[in-house]
Amino acid sequence: MTASKTPKKSAAKAARKTTATKPAATKPAARKSAAKKLPARSAPAARAPAAKKSAGRKTPPKKTAKPALVDVVTAALEDMKAQNVTVLDVRGVTDVADTIVIASGTSDRHVKSIAGRVADRAREAGQRALGVEGERDGEWVLVDLQDVIVHVMLPRVREFYALEKLWDVRSSERGAG
Repeated sequence: MTASKTPKKSAAKAARKTTATKPAATKPAARKSAAKKLPARSAPAARAPAAKKSAGRKTPPKKTAKPALVDVVTAALEDMKAQNVTVLDVRGVTDVADTIVIASGTSDRHVKSIAGRVADRAREAGQRALGVEGERDGEWVLVDLQDVIVHVMLPRVREFYALEKLWDVRSSERGAG
């Protein structure tokens, strides 16, 4: 009995040694090939930023290439089928924003979705929203994009508050003159 146990143990030890040595032998070879590939890949990448900087000096600033934030907002509103979109230029009325965009949604869920899409598209265009208010109820969601403020409302809420009459410069000039 004892003689049969010892050969099994020695065979198991021999199997462990051969499997332990084989992966160790392949690891250094894999490291050498990976080390050879890295310098070849990093050399062109190091040259690329220098080429971009020299090309960047000759081209106009990126701000001119970007679409205007109002265009991004109105495109997002159109994509989400917002209703009765109104864009008001309020530069002469307030310093809070340059443009106020007012739109309606068909339901509270639609209003939330519209506002979310506007915030997402603005973020993609490089402008993060300073704040998004009213998402919980969904009757009136305000998206503050600094120079552009977007109001998305249910039709009954929009009718009640009548923001167009409040912020429309042309109607206030007509009433004063």
